[in-house]
Amino acid sequence: MQDELNQFERNEVWSLVPRPKDINVIGTKWVFRNKTDESGKIVRNKARLVAQGYTQVEGVDFDETFAPVARLESIRLLLSIACIKKFKLFQMDVKSAFLNGYLQEEVYVEQPKGFVDPHSPNHVFKLKKALYGLKQAPRAWYDRLTQYLIDNQYMRGGIDRTLFIKHHDHDIFVAQIYVDDIVFGSTNKTIC
Repeated sequence: MQDELNQFERNEVWSLVPRPKDINVIGTKWVFRNKTDESGKIVRNKARLVAQGYTQVEGVDFDETFAPVARLESIRLLLSIACIKKFKLFQMDVKSAFLNGYLQEEVYVEQPKGFVDPHSPNHVFKLKKALYGLKQAPRAWYDRLTQYLIDNQYMRGGIDRTLFIKHHDHDIFVAQIYVDDIVFGSTNKTIC
């Protein structure tokens, strides 16, 4: 659990502040999961702190929640192009992706149980970035990643807004985003 909170500190997700008056403060809870290997043997216990997003008030705690998801046709098209152009495809999962998305709204969450600051037990965390469980977390992550790609000269697909393409001289680099999973490849594997 401490590893999870350390990740929050590294990503500057929140700051401890006095509890504001007349503001909805969202609860938090721990979700526990066992990571297993191919044979089903438990190799690691994992704890994730999530916001109790079901207590969020629309128009107050969040506005836009929609985040596009890759279309099956786009994934098939990417795989077809990869075969024709002899791409080498790679897949990656972005660790703690939602903790990188900036929030547009002012959102406060309770201190997690078992980790309440003894010097400020009545304080709450003001979020700077999204937290798993928030209704707008997928959108915040998608917006942050999209802005990064566009700032680095990637073109976003006109039909599928989760497909990004960048030309490098005579080569092409393609990335398909599915929430926090990215499939990417190029005609030149040195630019992957």
